[in-house]
Amino acid sequence: MSIKESLLEIKNSLPDTVTLVAVSKTKPVSDLEEAYAAGQRIFGENKIQEMTQKWEVMPKDIQWHMIGHVQTNKVKYMSEYVSLVHGVDSFKLLKEINKQAKKHNRVIECLLQMHIAEESTKFGLNKSELKDLIASDDFKSLDNIKVTGLMGMATFTEDTEQIKKEFGTLKQIYNTLQDIKSTNLDVKILSMGMSGDYKLAIEQGSTMVRIGSSIFGSRNYL
Repeated sequence: MSIKESLLEIKNSLPDTVTLVAVSKTKPVSDLEEAYAAGQRIFGENKIQEMTQKWEVMPKDIQWHMIGHVQTNKVKYMSEYVSLVHGVDSFKLLKEINKQAKKHNRVIECLLQMHIAEESTKFGLNKSELKDLIASDDFKSLDNIKVTGLMGMATFTEDTEQIKKEFGTLKQIYNTLQDIKSTNLDVKILSMGMSGDYKLAIEQGSTMVRIGSSIFGSRNYL
């Protein structure tokens, strides 16, 4: 099946309430161009240098999502153009995104990453850290970022009940933030679900899924 066929099949299967991020990490520009020609406008990358190289040559109506773990010293390279940063797991990183966004007179949207998996290798905040962060005056003083939701990754397991439970936990946390509004907090995105578990994530309330291999085929490990 071609990239176009795979993309359209997945898009047609998604509810109107769910946004598709086509995860194009490690893929050549030609693959992205094929997806673009099929109507895709949101692409997800996990390395800032690779994303920037693609941004430079691809059409400028694309929304670029940074979905990988972000090092603070690399934020400056994407701050001119990035649309959404999925994996914000510390105030330090949020502060740096704010600083770099200010240089470009932009407000960069961010998702706070929650640790919901049993795997210790996954990054993310716990519930108390999330609560403390958004309640702090330091957070409220950041004028060039806007937290628009949460992101989380379930444990890599065949146990669907465990995956559903972890996604359900994230949805509950997301629900508690719905009524909290401030200048830089407007929670409307719940990013959870990838190629292997996005259908379970949608059942549990995901509004944004990150799908790569089901569109572009197996990842190219460089």
